[in-house]
Amino acid sequence: MITVHHLNNSRSQRILWMLEELGVAYEIKHYQRDAKTMLAPASLKAIHPLGKSPIITDGALTLAESGVIVDYLAQTYGQGQWSPDAGSEAYWQYQYFMHYAEGSLMPPLLLKLVFNKIGSTPMPFFVKPIVGQVVKKTNQQFINPQLKLHLDFLESELAKRAWFAGDQISAADIQMSFPLEAAAARGGLDQRYPKLAAYLTKIRARPAYQRAIEKGGAFTLG
Repeated sequence: MITVHHLNNSRSQRILWMLEELGVAYEIKHYQRDAKTMLAPASLKAIHPLGKSPIITDGALTLAESGVIVDYLAQTYGQGQWSPDAGSEAYWQYQYFMHYAEGSLMPPLLLKLVFNKIGSTPMPFFVKPIVGQVVKKTNQQFINPQLKLHLDFLESELAKRAWFAGDQISAADIQMSFPLEAAAARGGLDQRYPKLAAYLTKIRARPAYQRAIEKGGAFTLG
């Protein structure tokens, strides 16, 4: 049986969603972030040396990195329904968004999180105005424009098709779900982007998505 080593408020939430969509039997081993540092517990390193989530075990196989896990589940258990035919135009669109989610979209979202944390961290009063200006300028001149660039691009993509890789849901949509949830929480994804907002509403309404939230626990990325 597949075991998901699931960290609260993490990328492993989309692994649960994928498994619920597939209807594959699995079990969850829960891990909690440190309340102060928000880091994963050291016990995850017993499963994989980097100690990051998600990790799955499937028999003798241990896999980390959500993109690899999602693709593995699609190829192994998807019965051809969760990835387009190899070599087709939709297949390359699928591959693009499988890599784009973490390679291009998540970095500015992570920077936004880090700089917001820096701005709210307790510090000596004489340093706080300087740090505040650095955070403000970085957000204004780099992070926010980058996020707008990506959101404009994604809005235009969803104007062309119902899902990221074509007219039906695929593992690429599972992979894209986490950065889009993060963008809605802190990256400026709101009603200015009606296609993206509708897309999030659509995936959140899926029974498998809701079951994944119930089994994985509260999911907040603010």
